[in-house]
Amino acid sequence: MTNEVRVRYAPSPTGYPHLGNIRTAMFNWLFARHNGGKFIVRIEDTDRERYVEGAVESILESLNWLGLDWDEGPDKGGDYGPYYQSERLSLYRQAAERLVTEGKAYYCHCSSERLDKMREEQIARKEPPGYDRCCRDLCLGQKEGAVIRFKIPLEGQTAFTDLIRGEVTFDNAKQDDFVILKSDGFPTYHLASVVDDHAMQISHVLRAEEWLPSTPKHLMLYKALGYTPPQYAHLPMILGPDRSKLSKRHGATSTIEYKQAGYLPETMVNFLSLLGWAYDDKTELFSRKQLVEYFCLEKVSKTAAIFNYEKLDWMNGMYIRTLSAPDLAGRAMPFLAKDERIAASGRLNLDYTTKVMLLIQERVKKLNELAELCWFIYSDNISYDPALLIDKKLTKDDSLSALKAAFARLKALANFDALSMEEHIRPLAAELELKPGQLFGMLRTASTGQQVAPPLFQTMEVLGRERCLGRIAMAIARLSELPS
Repeated sequence: MTNEVRVRYAPSPTGYPHLGNIRTAMFNWLFARHNGGKFIVRIEDTDRERYVEGAVESILESLNWLGLDWDEGPDKGGDYGPYYQSERLSLYRQAAERLVTEGKAYYCHCSSERLDKMREEQIARKEPPGYDRCCRDLCLGQKEGAVIRFKIPLEGQTAFTDLIRGEVTFDNAKQDDFVILKSDGFPTYHLASVVDDHAMQISHVLRAEEWLPSTPKHLMLYKALGYTPPQYAHLPMILGPDRSKLSKRHGATSTIEYKQAGYLPETMVNFLSLLGWAYDDKTELFSRKQLVEYFCLEKVSKTAAIFNYEKLDWMNGMYIRTLSAPDLAGRAMPFLAKDERIAASGRLNLDYTTKVMLLIQERVKKLNELAELCWFIYSDNISYDPALLIDKKLTKDDSLSALKAAFARLKALANFDALSMEEHIRPLAAELELKPGQLFGMLRTASTGQQVAPPLFQTMEVLGRERCLGRIAMAIARLSELPS
């Protein structure tokens, strides 16, 4: 085995990649980059019954979105390909048949009906279900429907040092004679992963905690095949806020769902890195460069990580505020385009959107919230109850007079910018014996149709003189039509 650090992310395309799966990919990527090693992507597509069309594309899209570039694998190639297990079947059959020839594995002819009945009887006797080794010593040959099972040593223990959990020991007698080659000629995960990890010279296997009980099986296979095993590190589970296993009932679980919800890839990389790893007890925001520099397995926790949605939203807001306005605008436009009001306005372009983003950047936590915060700056089809133009301490006539005075003052401005507007409208409030908030509230409703909106004068500047005065004129007309 090479001294170079070589790790792999080996997803099964039986569904779209969930956050725990991608967290595993990211820890492998960080470990490889920190150690100047190689990050390999291998698609474990041997479960044909559960294969989901489009899952591979979703897996690779998730990695690309997060910037987890791979050195070998799909679309990249490499010296140890192919990188789809369905294209490596001959290797697994050769290994399985070799183990049979050497007396370390055997053909099993048991039917599914017999196995189902056996398990039912074991459960009825309150015994742990497992194969009863019926075919172990029968020296059966290959036939249609037969599988190959590995001969577990019936005595002794299998021990190894987990790089996160320390010394781990399993009793061999408690292990099952597990299937390594299925009746359809496809391998199980156990055989395929061992054969491929050896062939691809994988030095470290970083995988989810759920695979810990499978490790003795893999170590026995390594020994039986005469391979040197890699070093293992089993990553902690991710739990929901209620401390149960993270699932769909806690919210989105697919990585692409978070992309669609408007989370930034920078956020997700930072947030996922903290699900089971910590640099210290206080630092929470890390650049990608810092994560690569600081990441080490010694600081990966043995205990489960808790997924905190409030923290994720806070972190995303922090990252959004670090973006330049043009960068945010570019990222925002695909989300804004989904809003019919904005799309139909004819104003969805980078220059205009950059100006709009400056108004709302401090308020947004997710990109999918943007449209509701600013659609009225794009679209002129605003509607509201004209009664909202009347301050609760004023009459209709008071409000009408104030709006007319503000319209005249704004119309006379040489420069229609936020500073000029505030310099003329704030004193006008005093002249009208109004509080600034009363006059500003009327203008906000008149110019945006909203009672809560981005900073008033900056918004009016982005709207521009013609549109802004047109909206205020319309407000005056609508207010005039109300009964006194």
